[in-house]
Parts: sequence; C-alpha cells; structure tokens
Amino acid sequence: MTPMPGPGSGRVHVIGAGLAGLAAAVDLAGHGYRVVLYESGTHAGGRCRSFFDAELGVRIDNGNHLLLSGNDSALDYIVRIGALDTFDEPGAAAIPFVDVATGERWAVRPSRGVVPWWIFSAARRVPDTRPRDYLAALLLWRAAPDDTVAGVLTRDTDSVLFRRLWQPLAVATLNTAAEDASARLFGRILAETVGRGAAACRPMLARDGLSESLVDPALSFLAREGAEVRVNARLKALGFGAGGIAELMFDGDAVALSPQEQVILAVPGAIAARIVPDLVVPDDYAPIVNAHFRCASGLIGTDAPLFAGIVGGTAEWVFRKRDIVSVTVSAADRIVGRPADELRELLWRDVTLALGLPPGPAPPARIVKERRATFRATPVQLRRRPAAATAWHNLHLAGDYVETGLPATIEGAIRSGFAAAARVRQRRDPAPAFTLGALGAAPARPLPTQVEDCQRVLP
Repeated sequence: MTPMPGPGSGRVHVIGAGLAGLAAAVDLAGHGYRVVLYESGTHAGGRCRSFFDAELGVRIDNGNHLLLSGNDSALDYIVRIGALDTFDEPGAAAIPFVDVATGERWAVRPSRGVVPWWIFSAARRVPDTRPRDYLAALLLWRAAPDDTVAGVLTRDTDSVLFRRLWQPLAVATLNTAAEDASARLFGRILAETVGRGAAACRPMLARDGLSESLVDPALSFLAREGAEVRVNARLKALGFGAGGIAELMFDGDAVALSPQEQVILAVPGAIAARIVPDLVVPDDYAPIVNAHFRCASGLIGTDAPLFAGIVGGTAEWVFRKRDIVSVTVSAADRIVGRPADELRELLWRDVTLALGLPPGPAPPARIVKERRATFRATPVQLRRRPAAATAWHNLHLAGDYVETGLPATIEGAIRSGFAAAARVRQRRDPAPAFTLGALGAAPARPLPTQVEDCQRVLP
C-alpha cells in the first residue's frame, strides 16, 4: 500500500541513492511521505556497496569502513531498516594495533563511562606512554579554526603517543595527513567515540558486506513503504522557478514539480556545484587505496583479530572476513600512482605481520584506487562546506561534503541525509546557505566525476 503523503507535502524527490540519499528517503518514507528516489547508475549505495569479483571468485566491498557503536546516526539508520542482525555482535571496546618497526602489539581499551580511567592502566593504553601524555587531547576542544592535528597534539605530548594513536586515528577518520587535518574536526570525532567511553567504541562489522547491511535492507524498507526507486536516472539540470525548483531535468525526461513538492539533492559535491548556481563546495580531494586478498582456506586462524591498525607500515588498517583480507591506505597520495602488482606485494607484507601469517608471495588481489575518495579535512576545505539549507525553499542538500560537524564518513553521510529530511518534515523557512561565495569568493570550478581504478593481480 502506498503511504499517504505528509500533510501538504506532495512528493519528495531525493536525487542520489548513496547513503545520504538512502537515509533521507528512509526517514521520509517512514514518516508517511511519498518519496521518489533517483540514482544515476544501476546500483544504489554509491561508494559504500559490495560486488562479486568474478576473477577472484568472491564478494568484496568497494571500500573498507568501520562503524562503532558510538555512530548514533548510522545505528539509528540500521535499526530503522531492520539490518541490525546483519552485523556481527559488537565485540569488546578495543582498538588493536601492531607496530611494524618493533613487532609490538597492543589494544587501546576505553573504560566504562566518560571519565577516562583507562589511561591510568598500562594494559589499556599505548605502550611507552604516560597518563599525562593523553591530557594534550583536551587542547583539541580549544583549538583555533586553523589549527591542525599535528600542530596541537605534538605541543605537549610524547611523540610515541602521536605516532601510535593520534596520527593513525586522524588519518583514518579524516582521510587527511595529520599535519594538514583540522584539529577541531578530529576533536569532534574523539568526543563522539573515545570521549564517551567503552559503550561508544564497540566495533560493528558487517557480516556479509556493505550492500547486505546498509543498502539492500534500505531498498526493501522503501519498497514496503511504497517509495519509488528509479535507476539509470541521471540529473542534468534543475529548472528554477520563483524562489524554488520547478523542474527536474534528466537524460531524456523531465519532471515538473508542484509548489508543494520538495527536492533533496544527495549527489557528490562536485556534481552539486555544477547544478546549483554559486554553490561553494570542497574542491580538494584525497585518494584512498584498498586491497582485497583472496586467501587459501585455513590460512587465517580464527584467533586473528577482525581488524587492526598498522603503525609504521604502508597499509594503515587491515580487516579479515572468512577467506578475504582487506587493507586500507587513507590519504594515499604517496602510493596511488604505483602499479597494482607492486602494491600487492607491498601491502601483503603488512598483512602477514598484522595477522601473524607466514612470509611468502602475495595471493591474488584486487587493488581499488579511489583517486577522489573524500575531500581533505583541512581548515580551508571545511570553510567551503555548505549547509543543508539553500536559497530555494524546496531544495535541500545532503551528502558527506555538507556541513555536519563530522568528516566524510558513513556516519557523516547518514547524518546529512537525516538533517535534510528533517528540514522537509519541519517545513522550515528558507535560509540561504552560508558559503564563501557570499563573501565574494570565486565560485567552485567544476570537477571531474570520481573514477575508480580496479586492477586484478595474480601471482
């Protein structure tokens, strides 16, 4: 049965079926709105989905993502779409690490509650650090807008702590070198996870894949709620009327809008900037390199960690799932141009150390290069993030580039979708987005669409 629309709402058109668009559509459909969701490609999920690699003979995720129990928006979304049972039970609140240079292993184990008693336990904190070293993190909450992570956390803290904890966490969450990344934004990340204690730091790993946990259940939910999903629908332009959007122009089709209909534009920032006049968005992007290795059955012991941070290696994080091991290199400018076969051997050495595997040649692998994975979370780029509101009363923005107080993560994307949906539901008065363009800065130039290079490497 098709749900009745919200009072006076008409249809809501959500453009883009990545996680931001899916979150907006799920929220609105769940509140009884008539939702039409458009996707330019053949699959929903955007950069967060799974696919079957015919040459490797396994199903893999196009990127590696770690959710924590403190990711409130993501958890809310997962519960709404009925996908909580697709995740492995959250394990202990522990973040394991291995140091390539020394071979040392440890796990950071936050204590219960917001008081960080764990820093007083040598078994819970980073080796060779002292409790007072961690106090420097308090400086993040007083950081100036232009302060960087490295600039703040190397003032008074031991360099061991920076190298073994702050730096890998900052690079992983912000996809930006610690020397360039915003200290304020990193402080927000820590406040929502480690700063809330163990209850917010339990890892949540999708049992089968990102699509099975975050995308397919959402599409099933939307179908049950009577939402319409249109794939292969690429938006070319918006038709602007008197203060609002009057028409959606797709390839070979146009959709006229009534004054009551609303639009949520949940496409990548570079595309939004080409469609919306004078929209300023982040324009400096950082690459991510992922490698997926198909391992022989029984090679990986069940006692190996499900994930681990790698300090001092090429790879930064390693994840295992059945006979697949995946690694991630964030802010990967230094290696993204290297050949796939070279990356395979380089990254496999880190895997063998992290998981305690015997040395040897690397197994077959899929190397995925996301050359424009996320915007760099630098102070300059953060000032280019627009708000969800626009100058048009029925146009709202969603996406990980939109200002959410978080970096370009799953949590940030979902939170932006919920925020845009809330604007529709609350029928707020139009409020122009505050951007640098309003101060006379040059508008953002169009940027090419992200291209992923996928290469298979066999021995």
